Amino acid sequence: MDKTRRTFIKKTALTASILPLMNFPLNTWASIDDEEQLSVHVFSKVLQFLDYKSLGQIASEMGFSGVDLTVRPNGHVLPEFVKPDLPKAIKDIKKSGTSCEMISTNIESVNNPLDVNIIETAARLGVKYYRTNWYKYTGNKSMEDDLEIYKQQVKELSILNKEFGIIGSYQNRDGRSVGSSFWEVKKILETANPDYFGSQYDIRHAIVEGGLSWENGFQLLYPHIKVIVLKDFKWGKVNGKWEIINTPIGEGMVDFDRYFKLLKKHQLRPPVSLHVEYPLGGAEEGSSVIAVDRKVVFDALKKDLNTIHRFWKEA
Repeated sequence: MDKTRRTFIKKTALTASILPLMNFPLNTWASIDDEEQLSVHVFSKVLQFLDYKSLGQIASEMGFSGVDLTVRPNGHVLPEFVKPDLPKAIKDIKKSGTSCEMISTNIESVNNPLDVNIIETAARLGVKYYRTNWYKYTGNKSMEDDLEIYKQQVKELSILNKEFGIIGSYQNRDGRSVGSSFWEVKKILETANPDYFGSQYDIRHAIVEGGLSWENGFQLLYPHIKVIVLKDFKWGKVNGKWEIINTPIGEGMVDFDRYFKLLKKHQLRPPVSLHVEYPLGGAEEGSSVIAVDRKVVFDALKKDLNTIHRFWKEA
C-alpha cells in the first residue's frame, strides 16, 4: 500500500508540473500498454523550443521511452559546451521521469577533440548510442577513394567507442551525401568493430532512394542495424514539379506493415528515434520559436507515437 501511495503521489506531482505546458486533457495521451512494443525516443529537434526539464516532462507524459537529444550546432547541447551542459541536460531529463540513451551529433573523426569530448562525456553519463554527421564527397578524389578515407574514420571511431562503451551509428539519407546508397553505408562499415558501430536505418530515406528495391537495401544492412529512424513521406507535385512531401506516420508511402514484418522476421526490435519533418510551424526545422500553438506539436507527436505502436502490434 505504501509503495502504491508513493507511486500515486509521484505521478500526481509530475502531472501537476507539466499541466502549464499542455493546456489540454491528459486522457488524449492514453498510451498503449504492451511489453513487446517498440522503444520509441522523441528526436529533440522538433522540441527545440523547450528547455531540458520541459523536454523530459513532455517526453515522459506522452509515453516516449526517452529522448534522442541533439548534441550539435544549433542543438539542445552545443558541442563546445558538452562537458558542462550535457550532464545538466541528462540530469533534468531523468528527473522529469524519462531517459536519454541516445544523442544525435556531428561527430566525424577521432582527430577532432570536440568529437572525442562528446563521446567520452556521453558514455560517462550512460548514453548508449550516438549518430554521426554525414560524410561528403570531396570532388577532389574518386568516390571510391573518399569512401576508403571514411571507412578508416569509422573504424577509428569504433575503436574509441569500445574504449568508452558506447555505440556509434551512421544514418542512410537521401541526397548526395555518403549514405544515400545502401552500398555506401555497407562500404564504410566494412572494417569497423560491429559491436560498437553500425547503421541507423532510416526507412523513409531508404524508400526515397531505393524505390521498389528498398528491401534489398534492408537485407544488406539489417545485420548492422543498431537504431532505426521512423518518419513518412510521399511524392507530389508542387508548382508543377515533383517533390518529396513529408507526412505524419501512416499517411505517406512507407509500407510500415512490410517493414515491421521484416524486422520481426529477423528478430530485430532496435530502439527508435521518431523524427518529424512535416510542417509544424517551424518545429520540424528545429526552431526555438514556433508559429503554432505548442499543443499542435504535442498532438502530432502523440498521434505518430500511437500509430507506430499500432502498426507494430498489427504487423
